[in-house]
Amino acid sequence: MKKTLLTLLTLFALCATTTAARNTDYEGPRPAPHQLKWHEADLGVVFHYDLHVFDGLVYGQGNNRINPIEDYNIFHPDQLNTDQWIQSAKAAGAKFAILTATHETGFGLWQSDVNPYCMKALKWRDGKGDIVRDFVNSCRKYGVQPGIYIGIRWNSLLGIHNFKAEGEGEFARNRQEWYKRLCEKMVTELCTRYGELFMIWFDGGADDPKGMGPDVEPIVNKYQPNCLFYHNVNRADLRWGGSESGTVGYPCWSSFPYPYSHSNATDGVTDHNKLLAHGDPNGKFWVPAMADTPLRGYNGRHEWFWEPGDDNKAVYPLANLMEMYEKSVGRNATLMVGLTPNPDGLIPEGDVRRLQEWGAEIHRRFGQPLAKTSATGKKKVSLSLGKAQPVNYYQIQEDITGGERIRAYRIEAQVNGKWTTVAKGTSVGHKRIESFPAVEAKSFRLVVEECTAEPLIRNFSVYHVNP
Repeated sequence: MKKTLLTLLTLFALCATTTAARNTDYEGPRPAPHQLKWHEADLGVVFHYDLHVFDGLVYGQGNNRINPIEDYNIFHPDQLNTDQWIQSAKAAGAKFAILTATHETGFGLWQSDVNPYCMKALKWRDGKGDIVRDFVNSCRKYGVQPGIYIGIRWNSLLGIHNFKAEGEGEFARNRQEWYKRLCEKMVTELCTRYGELFMIWFDGGADDPKGMGPDVEPIVNKYQPNCLFYHNVNRADLRWGGSESGTVGYPCWSSFPYPYSHSNATDGVTDHNKLLAHGDPNGKFWVPAMADTPLRGYNGRHEWFWEPGDDNKAVYPLANLMEMYEKSVGRNATLMVGLTPNPDGLIPEGDVRRLQEWGAEIHRRFGQPLAKTSATGKKKVSLSLGKAQPVNYYQIQEDITGGERIRAYRIEAQVNGKWTTVAKGTSVGHKRIESFPAVEAKSFRLVVEECTAEPLIRNFSVYHVNP
């Protein structure tokens, strides 16, 4: 009995020592718990909705930022159905959804007590509508994580341009301070009325609280401690990937040299946009990438908001969307797609069909691997398919709770008794998906050529995808 107990204690001590080694032999950054939610989502959506959806005109960002809408009662989505919005997003595989609670007009899509330019001002629903409430309820109904987008950088009604109150002297200074307090109160409302949120997203940032920007980070920290924050000059829990193409460059590292703010991008940084797309394998901060694009970006269009006449020509074809998926999710980024409710308050039928097709195709390609495995501490990880089969895709995932450790790898297939390299790469992170010319074999392996600490392979799998 004593010998058995001693053996068990020895095994426990060995396991504890091994775990401790894994936790101490890696010096790079690791994701915070709320950042893990970002990675695990893979795909999310953002719904853009504002007054100018109803004016019958093509959206013009310049004009929209300067000229207030003359009659805000043009806003009357008489068939509004946020359940339909969220069901459409979920069909594509989205795990989170974000709504523009305010955008460049300054109009609020909720029952604000501090901003009178909101749902309360409308004749629609007798001034009692609350689209933020409807949206959040629909998200929870269908198991999608809700987030809120707050646009404070521009406000055409109040004459706010790039955070700055229009005018000079004391008049402008007083309005600037008033606007900062207004923004803080709006953020407090949105953070306290709708339950736990996935993300608070300040479009164009929230600026510097020591300058023209409101002090919003403490509000989010207090009322939404598990929420992703994006972003001000001091902090961003993720980074924009450098374009609105729905793709990022490769390699794409989650580590970054500073906590992502343009004002801090000065210390030896010569190409900020390149950093946004690729990250920095030696960065000290965990700031993962976002790849964003509107669903309606085809045929020269780029529509974050619904525009008249484009229902049948602006939605990306399925092939384009799959290419985006593989060059974003498959490159260690999270893909965010812009969806556009129309003046009726619905996602157009063609958009809904494309989202359904997209989700089905993602599942067809990657829903069932031919074989998969995981491993800890091994630099060679093998897969057996049982019999020779054609393979043309692989997927690798690191256990990123231990950071990004792999720096270079190759994929090999055993052909005619010899191991042959079929693919090579550098960054892996949360997920790496890549195609290669089809090869028929029954054994494959992942070889880690370079790493900063022992590899933590959460998933190595292979697939055969027919065109």
